Amino acid sequence: MFYIQAVRGRHHTTDRARRLPLLALLAFLALVLGGGPALAACTEPPGTGVDWRRCNLDGRDLAGADLSGMQLRDASLQRTNLEQARLVGVEGTYVRFVSSNLNGADLTGATLREADFTRATLRGAKLARTDLRRARLYRADLTEADLTGAMLGGTDFTGVNLAGATWTDGTRICAAGSVGSCQ
Repeated sequence: MFYIQAVRGRHHTTDRARRLPLLALLAFLALVLGGGPALAACTEPPGTGVDWRRCNLDGRDLAGADLSGMQLRDASLQRTNLEQARLVGVEGTYVRFVSSNLNGADLTGATLREADFTRATLRGAKLARTDLRRARLYRADLTEADLTGAMLGGTDFTGVNLAGATWTDGTRICAAGSVGSCQ
């Protein structure tokens, strides 16, 4: 009889010990997640205030879409069609636009620090006052893009076509054949 009681007591204590960390974790998650704004799912359509942080949006057709003010931090938009899209004021630190079409896109005032635009096309794109510090533009096409007031510290311009682009001072136009730097 004593043996059975001891085993039952130990079993009861073990269950309680297992439940306490789980209950503590659930309480913590309720406190952290319940107190802030709900994050939009990666399947939400673009719109003001939508949060696509860390979303994989590769290969989507978002031509002409208005993504202004959206959160795109650490999102992947590789091989995405964003032609004529509005990305005004987006927060896109670490976003990946590898091989994407951003021709004619408006990225005015966007924060795109350490973004990856490898082989992206940005012909005629508006990048005025855009924060592109430490961005990777390797072999991107910025023909006739507007870089007026853009922040470019540490940006990789290796192989970038800058022909006809308006440089950061807003007055200098890069000469035909400007690759890697504005001539």
